[in-house]
Formats: sequence, structure tokens, C-alpha cells
Amino acid sequence: MDVNLKNAYLNILKEELVPAMGCTEPIAIAYAGAKARTVLEDLPDKVIAKCSGNIIKNARCVIIPNSGDLTGIEAGVMVGIVAGNSDKKMEVLADVDEEGVKKTKEFLKKGICTVEFLDTPIPLHIIVEVFKGKEHALVEIKYSHTNITRIEKNGELLLWEVEDEKWTQNLQDRSMLNLIGIKEFADNVPLEDIKKLFDKQIKCNMDISSVGMNGKYGLGIGKIIMDSYPEGIVNKMKACTSAASEARMGGCDLPVVINSGSGNQGITSSVPVIVYARENGLGDEKLYRTLAFSNLLTIYQKEFIGKLSAFCGAVSAACASGAAITYIDGGNLDQIKKTIVNTLANISGIICDGAKVSCAAKIASSLDAAMMAHYLAMNGKTYGAYEGILQGEAEDTISCVGHIGKEGMKETDKEIIRIMLGE
Repeated sequence: MDVNLKNAYLNILKEELVPAMGCTEPIAIAYAGAKARTVLEDLPDKVIAKCSGNIIKNARCVIIPNSGDLTGIEAGVMVGIVAGNSDKKMEVLADVDEEGVKKTKEFLKKGICTVEFLDTPIPLHIIVEVFKGKEHALVEIKYSHTNITRIEKNGELLLWEVEDEKWTQNLQDRSMLNLIGIKEFADNVPLEDIKKLFDKQIKCNMDISSVGMNGKYGLGIGKIIMDSYPEGIVNKMKACTSAASEARMGGCDLPVVINSGSGNQGITSSVPVIVYARENGLGDEKLYRTLAFSNLLTIYQKEFIGKLSAFCGAVSAACASGAAITYIDGGNLDQIKKTIVNTLANISGIICDGAKVSCAAKIASSLDAAMMAHYLAMNGKTYGAYEGILQGEAEDTISCVGHIGKEGMKETDKEIIRIMLGE
């Protein structure tokens, strides 16, 4: 395969598949808080956390890992300030101990933290301000969970990104992603180039799945699926994947290898593939190559939608997993496209109403739809072009679904946030 294409796709995977502890939005808030405390060089006596609607939506209902089961935005920012390590970025809370939790709860009781709605066109946008007497520090994050665009101390600018999206200049160009290229990469990339990356994803995401299957987090959806549904590979895929999500949403302190800024997308684009490969006795080579296909297809779809929107990211990741199962079963490019179209014809209407334990149920439903799409495709069946939002080519359908998620659902997103805030 073309060396430039191979290297570009490898860079994309390395940029997107990174470990994170807990739901990524409250972790981003904790990271901003930890960084602000570092700049202030002291624990504050006043904190203001300004968050965009999508950050509020995704941070208000999940349990913060290593926090003693604290929930919400105030908890996220305060545990980051009191006990976080900003050098660890998306694992900022990895070293929080019992003393750190105790101090965080003491600070929360003082009521020094105020959360404000940040009216901004940027879905992922956080500003954390900390005060200690006359001292003041500010940290601003935009577009990506660890992308700090502004740092101030006592009114002095220490960091300022003039161009709002300048951070993208340091990332690999995603515009070269396409279905043919993704399949070519998965078919031909040397295994030694991807083994370490996917070994990490397999270990992290299956470890948290195993913990979730004990039924102690959320509703115990994974265990209930296994106990209540007939035995079968699809139900096991649904159970293991949803259990991992539920544990993550429920405050489990194990890291997850994320995809496109989301732990649930990282889980949904990997765990079903791993379970399917293991249940069918497939070797490591097929598993690694299929994980490359699934993760890249998730990233490709999310490039049209953006990191945060009113469109449920589980749909994109489950669609990728279903197409990846077609790939691992020896399906050709046409059958892979059919799987994508069949999935998106079915479940493109699932909304994102914030991160919470019920995300696990949406993942299970999305995987059920994706596997039905796979079986239809392997039997040569697909929904016709120009039925509803479907287009003549799978890539064009992906683009149109992305446009609906990013642009068409902006007002839906606002209404979801208004309802969640009780307005």
C-alpha cells in the first residue's frame, strides 16, 4: 500500500486512540481545573466553571472516577483542582487518593464553586477561573478535551491561540479517510505497526467490560442481557459492550481507550469486534486488522458530525462495528457498504441527551441494529438509494447523516439542554 497513506492512517489512530479515565467531558473539566490550580500555585477560595451546553449535558449525570462517587460539574472541577495531576491530561484523576477525596468533599461543602452556562457556538468549550485573595488564574479549553487555548494569571496572557482552530494544524489530515483507503489499510498494514496500539485497547476495554459484567454498576444491563436473553454471540456482544459503558458511566476507575474523544465510542468500536473474534476462534491477525477497520470507520463518520452534538455517537461506532464484522467474515467492499447503509437507514434518529448509565442501553440497541444490518448485507440485501436520507453511495450517506447530526440537529441540541436544565 502507499506509504504516505499508511503513515497518515497510523497517525490518525495514534491521535484518536488514547486512554482516558471516566467520561471524557467531566475529565476535561477536571483537567482544566487542575491546570488552573497549577497556574494559580495555590488552592483557591473561589471557582467559576463556565461550560458550553454540550459539556453541561455530558458532565452533569455521570459519577466521577476516584471521587468517592461524586457526581456533576462542581465535583469534576473541584476534584481536579484539589487532587488532580494536569500532566496526565485525560488520566488527570488517576492518582487521587482517599485524602484527596476527603479534601474535595470539604471544598464542595464550602460552596466555593459556581457553574455558569457558557453561551458559545463551540460545542466543546470550557473556561475555569480560580481565585485566591487577589490572585487569579484562568484556563480555557476549546474543540478538543485537552486543547488549552488560553491561560491567564492576574490578567497576564501566558498562552493565547489567536486562530480558534489552530490546534487542528498539528493533527493528521482526516480528509483522506475513505472506505476504500480504510479497507486497504486494514488489509495491508504490517501487524507490528498496530499491535501495541490495539493490545492496549483490547486490555483496557475488555478489563472494564469484565468489571461491568458483575452487575454492580448502573442497572447491571450486561448481566441482565446474559441472564434473560437466549445464548448467542450477538447477545454476548451486546452484553459485554453495554457493561463496559455502564461501568465507565458509573464511576469505575479503570481507563478506557477512547475513539474520537469518546470512551463509549472507543468501547463500541472495539469490544463487539473482540468478542466476535474470540467466540469464533479467529486469530490475532484478523482481530488486529478488524480493529483497525472499525476504529478508522468510526473516526471517518465522526469527522462529519464533530465530537459533540445531539446525534448519539453510539450509532456511528456500532455502525463501524457491524461493518467490521462484515469485514472479518470475508465480506467484500460492496457488502461492507450495504452493512453501513442498512445500519444508518435504521437508527440515525437516536439522540444524545448527555452522558449517563442509560448510554449502555443505546449501545446495546445500536449493536443489535448493526448486526441485523450485517446479516442482511451478507445475504445481499440492502435498502435502496434515495429512500429517505439514503444516497447512491455509502460514503454520501455517511456525509448526509453527518450533516444532519452537526447542522440539522443544532436546535434539537438546544432543546435537549433546555429540558435537562429545567428551563
